[in-house]
Formats: sequence, structure tokens, C-alpha cells
Amino acid sequence: MRPINPRGTWTLFLREIRRFLKVKMQTIFTPALTAMLYLVIFRYAMGDRHVPGLEVDYFTFLVPGLAMMAMMQNAFANTSSSMIMGKVMGMHIYLLMAPLSAVEVVFAFLAAAVVRALVVATVFLAVLFPFVDITLLHLGIILLYGISASIIMGGLGLIAGMWAKDFDNVAMVTNFVILPLTFLSGVFYSVKQLPEIWQQFNYANPFFYLTDGFRYGFLGIGDTDPFASISIVIGSVVVTVLCCWYLWYSGWRMKE
Repeated sequence: MRPINPRGTWTLFLREIRRFLKVKMQTIFTPALTAMLYLVIFRYAMGDRHVPGLEVDYFTFLVPGLAMMAMMQNAFANTSSSMIMGKVMGMHIYLLMAPLSAVEVVFAFLAAAVVRALVVATVFLAVLFPFVDITLLHLGIILLYGISASIIMGGLGLIAGMWAKDFDNVAMVTNFVILPLTFLSGVFYSVKQLPEIWQQFNYANPFFYLTDGFRYGFLGIGDTDPFASISIVIGSVVVTVLCCWYLWYSGWRMKE
């Protein structure tokens, strides 16, 4: 049985952390600024309107949704960009040869993705807290949904990076899969505002439960029961991590 290599795992984790911190203006402050621009635009476009069915003003409703969207997109970007850059530059071979098991590699990549997502959300919320009436009502729910979403999106980014042969492949997944699903996950609206057919579409979107549960942690309201959705979220985390582990273990598209 192969011994555990905590130092190697920690080193890979630190490499991933330093990689996105080296370009922090692009990886941390730009996503936070983009989310704040969305907030300002919708704040003045919607005025003092309340969200139908939830009895909360639109500005307060948007904040946790935008924070979650930024977390999901950055967790995906962290692992997918690292993997595809390694493949394009031919550096991935050193990772394959490193004395690290598939569990250790996947753990290091996903942990770094979670850290980046939490840092982006913290910066975004820290800037907005003085200007918005919002509290950490259910901190456990916030952490559960925030970390789970980061693991799922980091895992999907890892799989996309392993599958892709170039940057164009990753951009295709980002623009045609991740971006539409995050935008249509209830970040900007409540599903109660939608026609029946679009409500069903949202309920079929797994990202919707992540956004709705995360928002419940701040506001105490949501379109669904976040406690009933925990099984869906935990199940998605387990499936994603197992897929990452198996694909890395088998060397899927990494040894070609």
C-alpha cells in the first residue's frame, strides 16, 4: 500500500494558492468588481422594488446570489485553467510522475479552488456590508452551501481541464455550460416570478439549489427548503469528487 504523502499534497496545494495569488488583480479583485458592477446596475434599474413572493428588497436579494455566482465561476476557473495550462505547456507530465496518489492530487486541487472561491466572496461581501442590510443569519448553512458549491465547481473545472486539449475547449465549456447555468440559477430572480415551464427548468438546474440555499443562510428566505436540498448538494459533492478521483486515477486524456 502506498504511504500517504502529506508534504507533497501540501506543496501542490500551496502551488495552486500561489498561482492565483500571483495574479490577484485578475483572480480576486476583478471578479469582485464585476459582481459589484452588476449590483450597482440592478440597484438603480430596479429601484426600491421588492422581490415578488419573498418580501425582500431587490438589492438585498441580489447580494448573496452574486457572491455565490462569483464563487462558482472562480472555483471552476481555478482548476480548469491550472490543468489546461499544464497540458498546453507540457508540464502536466511532472504532475503525473510526482509521488502523489489520485486522492492527494484531487484533494490539493479542490482545496485550492475552495480557498479562491471563499477569498473572492469575502472581498465582495466585505466591501458591501456597510451599504446593505444583510446578516449572517445561518452561518452553518452559508458555509455548507458555499464550500459544497466550490468543491462541485472545482471538480467540474478539473474534469473540463483533463478533457480539454486547448484553451478553446475550456472556453467552450465555460461559455456554453457554466456561464448559462450560473446565470440561470436564480441569482437575479426568484423562480416564483417565472412561468411554470421555466420554473421546472430551474428546478432541474443543480446550481439553483446551491444559490438558493446560500441565499437562505443570509436572508432566512428562499424558493426551496434548504434543509431538504442538503441531500442533493452532498450527493452532488460525493459524485463529483468520485468522478475526479477515478478520471485522474485512470489517467483519462492525460497520458495521450
